[in-house]
Amino acid sequence: MPGTNATATRTTAAAEGDVTVLLIGMRINHFWAVHHWLPVFLAMPRMLRELAKDPERGLLNHVLLTASPRTYYVVQYWESKEKLYEYAHSPDMFHHRAWAVINRKERKGQVRGHVGLWHEAYVVPEGSYESIYADMPPFGLAAAHGQVPLERRGKRARDRFAYRTRKAAGAAEARTEKSVVAPGNAPDEG
Repeated sequence: MPGTNATATRTTAAAEGDVTVLLIGMRINHFWAVHHWLPVFLAMPRMLRELAKDPERGLLNHVLLTASPRTYYVVQYWESKEKLYEYAHSPDMFHHRAWAVINRKERKGQVRGHVGLWHEAYVVPEGSYESIYADMPPFGLAAAHGQVPLERRGKRARDRFAYRTRKAAGAAEARTEKSVVAPGNAPDEG
C-alpha cells in the first residue's frame, strides 16, 4: 500500500483456513496492435476499482506486477472461491461484459493473437501456505488477511506450515481418528 510505513520487525500473515488466490494477466504479443491490447490492459484497473467500491464482492487485496515489457498480471486474494466465481459470472459486473466481448470476437473469428490472456486460480488449504515479512508494510497475503508477529505462528517456515487454527486442528484430528484401523481388521491382513 503506497505510503504505508514498514514494520521494523518480522511478521507473518494472519490468514486462517483456506486461502483463495487468483493470478490473472495478459501478454502483449504484437506491440504495434495497440488497438487490440490497450482495451485489455485498461480493463483490469476498471475491474479492480469496481471491486474496491463493493468489498462484499470478496476481493481482499491485490498486487499489480509485471514479468516483462510484454506481460502484466495481478495477484488477487479472495475471501473464497465462491465469491470469486460469483464475481466472474455476475451479469451486472464489468468482468462479465468484457468476457462477452472476447467470446463474441472469438466466435466471429476476429481474434488475431495480438494479446494473450491467462489466469490461474488456487485454493490453498490451511497448513499448505506460510509467509514471512521482514521490515515490510502489510503486503500480499498479509495485506489481505492482516499480519501478526512471527512468534505467533513460528520462527521457522516448517512451524508456520504446521500452524492450525483450533477449528482446522479439530477437523484434522477427527479425520485421523476415523482412518485408524484396529489390528486384525485391516483389509490386507489375512
